[in-house]
Amino acid sequence: MSKARLVITAVVLEGRKQAEVARSYGVSQSWVSKLVARYRAEGEAAFEPRSRRPKTSPTAIGAHTVDLILRLRKELSGRGLDAGPDTIAWHLTQHHQITVSPATISRRLAKAGLVTPEPKKRPRSSYVRFQSSMPNETWQSDFTHYRLIDGQDVEILTWLDDCTRYAVRVTAHARVTTPIVLAEFRHAYETAGIPASTLTDNGMVFTVRLAGIGRQGGRNAFENELRRLHITQKNGRPNRPTTQGKVERFQQTMKKWLRAQPDQPVTIGDLQTLLNTFVDHYNHRRPHRSLPHQATPATVFTTMPKALPNGTRDHETHHRIRHDRVDQSGAVTLRIAGKLHHIGIGRTHTRTHVILLIDDLHIRIINATTGELLRDLIIDPDRDYQPQK
Repeated sequence: MSKARLVITAVVLEGRKQAEVARSYGVSQSWVSKLVARYRAEGEAAFEPRSRRPKTSPTAIGAHTVDLILRLRKELSGRGLDAGPDTIAWHLTQHHQITVSPATISRRLAKAGLVTPEPKKRPRSSYVRFQSSMPNETWQSDFTHYRLIDGQDVEILTWLDDCTRYAVRVTAHARVTTPIVLAEFRHAYETAGIPASTLTDNGMVFTVRLAGIGRQGGRNAFENELRRLHITQKNGRPNRPTTQGKVERFQQTMKKWLRAQPDQPVTIGDLQTLLNTFVDHYNHRRPHRSLPHQATPATVFTTMPKALPNGTRDHETHHRIRHDRVDQSGAVTLRIAGKLHHIGIGRTHTRTHVILLIDDLHIRIINATTGELLRDLIIDPDRDYQPQK
């Protein structure tokens, strides 16, 4: 017999005093009183297990926010875009000024039946990842196939920055050849700067190192261009596509978006128009979960200093990058030549994540999420606090 039943029996049937029963069973008198009152009001139902869930939850998100989460999920999925909890949280913060944790969003999506369990999926912690530390340090490239509405099979060539995931150039062609790779690479570096290295697979359009002429020291036109510009050429091991994993993942995202479009391309020109739309959205409007604070690729690519090929590096200027957060006083700290300096930014930016781009005494402080330039100054080495002007 449960203790609750023994207490009820002693008080109700035996007529013992509540204080005496509480002492006998080692419980509080208030609990005995509450239990007796519940029994007299509910009878046998008083002994049923009761939920410990609180009657109210002041911090629970409202119905409007829940509806907005489900609507964003539907809209993003319908457009072929990422619609995971992190992306939805970013859209809520950036476009609706509502802060909700990804964990809460995930629970709401699961409750609405919008999440498919994948128990066999590898956890992210199991992957060995590498990433360039600066834009233009490495460009990954690859091409993939896409079928036009008339059944014609065409190819899409991509140049992707390894550090920032910035899509430098994405173009459609009837067939990708070495002259096309060379021409598109030149267009890419004319607009985004010359990269320090490239990373591709061993396709003949990128390298002939595994072919007869390559084993004898020969190079194709693309390899000669890299040598002329002092660009390091890197190629993955044969049958190891994960080495070029970032561009492979980009192509997967791109083709998912293409397939979701209501008007499928009829010609290569139509496909290129769709690609231009996708690249603009991907670079400037889509948060990237692999980047700091889920910034857009364009934000990180345009605000950080660029790497240069080996033959054109500037060895005299000290470049470095710092990630920080504005403190409660509206400032960040920076140590130069062993001396700590406080740089004022403004209390309106308290707790904002920032990137500090440091070129000797020239400092630029940028909002890590939006790319907004918050301060551009030359450090006065004789002063601790660097005030706003």
